[in-house]
Order: sequence, then C-alpha cells, then structure tokens
Amino acid sequence: MSQLPPHWPVFPGLTFRPITPADTDTWLQLIERIAAAEKPAWHERRSDLEDVFASSKNDPAVNSLLAVDAEGTARAFVRVTKNAEGPKAHLHGGVDPAWQRRGLGSVLVDWQLARVAERFDEDGMTPAVARGHAEERNAAAQALFASHGFSIVRYFTEMRRPLNDGLPPVTLPPGIDIVPYTDALSEAVRVAHNEAFADHWGSEPRDPEAWGFMVHSPLSRPQWSAVAVARGTGEVVGYQLASYDPEVQQNSGREEGYTDLLGVRRPWRGRGIAVALLVDAMHRFRADGMAYATLDVDTENPTGALKLYQGLGYEPTHRSVAWDLVLPGAG
Repeated sequence: MSQLPPHWPVFPGLTFRPITPADTDTWLQLIERIAAAEKPAWHERRSDLEDVFASSKNDPAVNSLLAVDAEGTARAFVRVTKNAEGPKAHLHGGVDPAWQRRGLGSVLVDWQLARVAERFDEDGMTPAVARGHAEERNAAAQALFASHGFSIVRYFTEMRRPLNDGLPPVTLPPGIDIVPYTDALSEAVRVAHNEAFADHWGSEPRDPEAWGFMVHSPLSRPQWSAVAVARGTGEVVGYQLASYDPEVQQNSGREEGYTDLLGVRRPWRGRGIAVALLVDAMHRFRADGMAYATLDVDTENPTGALKLYQGLGYEPTHRSVAWDLVLPGAG
C-alpha cells in the first residue's frame, strides 16, 4: 500500500494525521463551521463523509489529512481523489474560520500537490494535473489557487427558476415516453449517463460504486426523477435525476427541487427530450410543494445547455470556478 508523503505538514499549534471513521463527527462539525462562515451553495453531509470510508477508492489513510489542535478540535482537512485512469486529481478541503488567514491553507495545498504527484506516478501517468473548485465569491479560495500557480479553466453557473408563475406542459417528442426512475432502471441509466457525458468537459465515467453512492444518497429523490425511453423498445435515451437538501430551506427559507443530472444520449439530441425532462421535473417539484427548481450548468457546455435553461426561465444565481495546475516537471 502507498505510504503518506514523507513531508508531513508542520504548523504551530496543530498536529496532522489521516482522517479515520472515528473522526466523522468532528470532521462534520468542522465542515459545518466552515459552511456557516462561507455560505457555499453546497457542502458535504454526513452521508458524503461516510461514503468516503465505504468507497474502495482513494483510501483516506493515504489521501487525507486532518489538522487537530491541542484540545483535539479539528481545524482543517484536505483530501485528494483520482480515478485510476483519470487525467486529473481533485483537491478537497477547508480551514476553520478561526484559523484562516494564517497560511495554513497554503501549507495544506502543498501537501495535496505532493500527493497528486504520487498518485500520477503510482498510476504511471503524465502529466500530473491537479484540479480545485471554489465559488467565485470566495475571494480567499480564489487567491489561494492563484498563489500556487493554478489557472482558471472553467466556470459553472447555478440557476434557479420559480415554480409559481405557470409551468409549460410536458410535450413529449414522437416515439418517446417519460417513465419514473426505479432501481430496476438504474444500471441502464448509469450506462446512458456515461455515454451522454462522454463529450462533456471534465467528465469521467461513473462506475457502479460511485453511481450507487449518488442514487442512494439520503438527499436523492427518486419520485422526482424520470427516464426518457424509446416507445416500444424501452431503450433509455435520457434521464433527469433529482434531489432535495433540507438545509437549503433551513438556511434560506426556499424549498427547492434540484436537478443533479440531466442527460440525453447523442443520437437522440435535438428532439426536445431534455426540455421535456426538465418540464416534467418542474411539475414533480411543484406537486410536492417546492417553490423553485434549481440546477448547475457548465457555462461552456457544448450542448448549449445554458441557453436551454435560460429559455425555460432559469436565471443565474452565482458561479463557481474550476482551477487547474499542471505540476512542474510533469509531462
């Protein structure tokens, strides 16, 4: 098994160790403190942290660090994730608001970059590419990436549509039916998703394990999800998978249905299937008392998704930014 990089971080008042299942509570409390201060659109929930330890990939014992103070309180964390054949590694992490602006984030990014280099070496791949994400309004995170030489490679826009102003009818293209999402369709939808997103920037295929974590998340709402199938054959041609986050309502007072994934396989594009699935989702959301439909879109998506959403009444609320760094000496 891989060993932790030899350069353990050093920072006054803190000790560092890998994150373990026993840290779940203190790790979650740290994430919630960070979220309360930074107010991101989304942050990890307990189920997400539990999935980290349940996964067969990205062993936390060698791909994570928790920074703990003298009283045993978690003050920062970082993780590195990478698919075995993936062309980039993702950086995850955060620093307790009380410990920000001291240089701790920079020390932890240095550790992550060293681990990224190791991961690519272990997989026999070059160049080694590290990718981080941050909300555009989070100036400190943007500055941290910039100071380490990262460059902006993509923007993502979260969009919201009110559901109280009259919804268009669901208009099905000829030969297409929309059916409820069920576990029996899950594998066919996974395969369709991997095909549909093969031409999307930054996307990598989801294996059954990763797919299972997503569709069985406590936030998942199968009753709001739907699958477009070819009439007569039942072939999956598109899908819309939705979720509900009660913390959004608690923090903002808005009841929102969220479209996690929307996709149409390439041979079936241009027939209005995506529009039908989104409008179907709006009706499902509203029937369960939601006031808004929300989603996130790659601003430069080649399928023209941004214009499609705008045409259906979705409006931008905020943006996030993807930053990449090709490690020195790689490639």
